[in-house]
Amino acid sequence: MLLLQITVLIACATALGRLAMRCGMPTVVGELMVGVLVGPSVFGALAPGMSHWLWSSKDGQPQLLEPINQFGVLLFVGVAAAHLDVRMLRRRRGTIATIGGSALLIPLTLGITTGYLLPRWLVGPEGNRTTFALLVGVVMAVSAIPVMAKTLTDLKMMHRDVSQLMLASAAGDDVVAWLILSLVSGMTVSGYSGSALVLSVVYLIAFLLAAALVMRPLARTALRVAGRAEGPGPTIATAVALILGGSAAALSLGLEAALGAFVVGILISSHGVVDVAKLAPLRTLVLAVFAPLFLASAGLRMDISVLADRSVALVAVLVCALAIAVKLGGGYLGARLSRLTHREGLAIGAGLNARGAVEIVVATIGLRIGVLSEAMYTIVILVAVVTSVTAPPTLRWAMARVEQDRHERLREIEMAAWS
Repeated sequence: MLLLQITVLIACATALGRLAMRCGMPTVVGELMVGVLVGPSVFGALAPGMSHWLWSSKDGQPQLLEPINQFGVLLFVGVAAAHLDVRMLRRRRGTIATIGGSALLIPLTLGITTGYLLPRWLVGPEGNRTTFALLVGVVMAVSAIPVMAKTLTDLKMMHRDVSQLMLASAAGDDVVAWLILSLVSGMTVSGYSGSALVLSVVYLIAFLLAAALVMRPLARTALRVAGRAEGPGPTIATAVALILGGSAAALSLGLEAALGAFVVGILISSHGVVDVAKLAPLRTLVLAVFAPLFLASAGLRMDISVLADRSVALVAVLVCALAIAVKLGGGYLGARLSRLTHREGLAIGAGLNARGAVEIVVATIGLRIGVLSEAMYTIVILVAVVTSVTAPPTLRWAMARVEQDRHERLREIEMAAWS
């Protein structure tokens, strides 16, 4: 039954992803819709008997997909972080800090405020007002580097300076978002108290220090040795081991495993000894198999019938509108403060607005630790879908009149190695 479920999810995700691309949308939109169509929202309503047979809850059957999805998510986050151009981070630190700061602080502040104002019935059974508000702040502040990279690739814009600034700014924002998410997870598991909060912060600092002092030289040495072998196999195996090891280290400290994967992904891209062409097969496998499987599975837990409730539907509309406005406005303001043009500011704001798969990861974690209710989980998934759909046309329109220069063409050649 598990093999049949995986077959259905991957096959449908591939088909709907291709259909989404033909409609001018990112593949993530089609992949997210798989769970909605084959899950309780559509298939369960049309053929409840077949749906119950395929997605049986007997003998812990639903939990069998969980470790496979967790493995895929960690590789997904690590590979996405490895796409970062660290040289760009160093060259334009001021611009990136301004854009990233504005695109983080405005959504995060308004998101936390919104979390305190939303109805209590949206809070999960293990959550409280503080953890729920922090998680809503993360939902508003986070960007999806994988979705942004996929969208920019589809639009043939990955090599543009604006795109690099966008990705670099999103990287900084996502680091802060993962830190806050780890705090929320630690506070939920350990109990909300001053000592638990301090301990979570101490663990965060200890993990970051260990990443800089221990994991970084270890990754550099391991990848250098693996790179001497012929073929991509040893490099891919080493990268996967590093990502999973970093995830285990974060988890052992009560932090989110995804934070460890993200940090290791940055380490892989930062030291410059790895040949990214050797990691291309890993990227292909993750984006073609594990990511669609996870996204489709996430939709299985989404029940759009909750939107029949007017109060839930109203909250969904308000949260979606606010999520788009605060991220677009924060990115645009930061770009203009950095003396970028009006069109470049709109492009950056639109690109940062794409939350996609990362939002799904946040929502899944929030539901798993009990901070989000099923209704709020569905609302967050809707935010991911809506922002992923609206980002590409806005980005395409904004960049239509922005000329590219010689340096951008050279960068286009360099980035071809990933594919």
